[in-house]
Amino acid sequence: MTWETVIGLETHVELATRTKIFCSCTTRFGGAPNTHCCPVCTGMPGTLPVVNKKVVEFAVQAGLALNCEITRKNRFDRKNYFYPDLPKAYQVSQLYLPIARNGRVPIHTDTGEKVIRIHELHMEEDAGKLVHDPWIDQTRCDYNRCGVPLIEIVTEPDFRTAEEVIAYLEKLRSTLEYLGVSDCKMQEGSLRCDVNLSVRPAGSEELGTRTETKNLNSFKAIARAIAYETRRQIERLEEGKPVVQETRRWDDNKDATFSMRSKENAQDYRYFPEPDLPPLELSEAYLEALRARQPEMAEERRVRYQHEYGLSEQDAALLTGQKALVDFFEAAVALGAPAREVTNWMLGDMLRRLKEEELEPKAMKLTPGNLVKLIGLVSQGKINRNTASKVFRAVFPDNADAEEYVRVHGLEQIQDEELVSRTVEQVLAANAAAAADYRAGNPKVLGFLVGQVMKALKGKVDPRAVNQAVQEMLEDSSRAGPGPLEIL
Repeated sequence: MTWETVIGLETHVELATRTKIFCSCTTRFGGAPNTHCCPVCTGMPGTLPVVNKKVVEFAVQAGLALNCEITRKNRFDRKNYFYPDLPKAYQVSQLYLPIARNGRVPIHTDTGEKVIRIHELHMEEDAGKLVHDPWIDQTRCDYNRCGVPLIEIVTEPDFRTAEEVIAYLEKLRSTLEYLGVSDCKMQEGSLRCDVNLSVRPAGSEELGTRTETKNLNSFKAIARAIAYETRRQIERLEEGKPVVQETRRWDDNKDATFSMRSKENAQDYRYFPEPDLPPLELSEAYLEALRARQPEMAEERRVRYQHEYGLSEQDAALLTGQKALVDFFEAAVALGAPAREVTNWMLGDMLRRLKEEELEPKAMKLTPGNLVKLIGLVSQGKINRNTASKVFRAVFPDNADAEEYVRVHGLEQIQDEELVSRTVEQVLAANAAAAADYRAGNPKVLGFLVGQVMKALKGKVDPRAVNQAVQEMLEDSSRAGPGPLEIL
């Protein structure tokens, strides 16, 4: 039997506000455990929450960018459950009237374009974090994250492959970064994804029993979890065993999912309107003001870069895929570097180093100004492109000054034409057979001779100048012909 995978996503995004959703505690990542919390975010009796206006603004901006309908009259609801990292024993969320619904996100994969439907986008507060200390074999609660503002983006079950899921998440991350509503640092939990997955016979319209794999925080983990859970469910069904509706966790080391608890339904949480927070009513003027403030997004920049800088469609798409790359590119161009040169360095040496170091562009230390210095050294003829690539590798990890690195290591190109000419003569004399081979009509040996000159000068000379000097000397000696006969 052929099986079809059906996937829906719940993506939790921490918003980039300075303070929490209902109090003035900092949202800064890190800090000693339980130092970023107060009586409000820990739910002490007698405290009252106050909505952070910036949270509402960011949620609306995200909803607009995801082509959602904004709910003009929305409210918060209380979601009741007990878990050690939730000191209130309830979470303030939105069930009945979420701030945005019915969105659409187009994605592109190798199989073409597809539209993913957004069921809803709602605001809520984050829970704390359980930290297990293996040394003392205890699990302790850190409530610093309690009350950090979230938006949860829930899709319809429109995905059929891991490739589609990753394409959607990359598009979502890019959109949120362009808006500036979240830093989307998956390693810090700013972007976390729950995968709801079921399988069914191909051609069937009936959904199978789904499982939810919680809090996946890397694209690799998401793809691997989808592959594993798909195999696991198919194997159970083919063995005549039922798939249990449950919440599962992903173990990256074991490359498998494991059962955590039975999956709750909405009625299990006993939702009711949050009594301490009044409903929110958003005016049309407020929404229009936010629409007017929406920034230039990736698709618009992609078109502009092609027209303004003459970039190819592919290069423009790669550059605009992540906001950090766009910011780097525009800063370097603003400092006077040619756009095409900046693009070549970024999409070549920079992306290669980022991949080798397994770094996100926003995490690298290299600055636009330092790359511009390196480009300037090449354009001024002080170093050649090959040397520049070596300098780039050296300065990339810690953003060491490119000009200083070239000076300290004596990498400036030799400008002495007489020295180059003498070296060419010596190389041709030492490789007379190769020189004769070239004069006999074999142009392939030219590269060998140029390489020997570059080696003799330790690469500190412009290869184009060496190429020209070698050709001129070979052709001059060829034209000179044999010398006068000596009469004995």
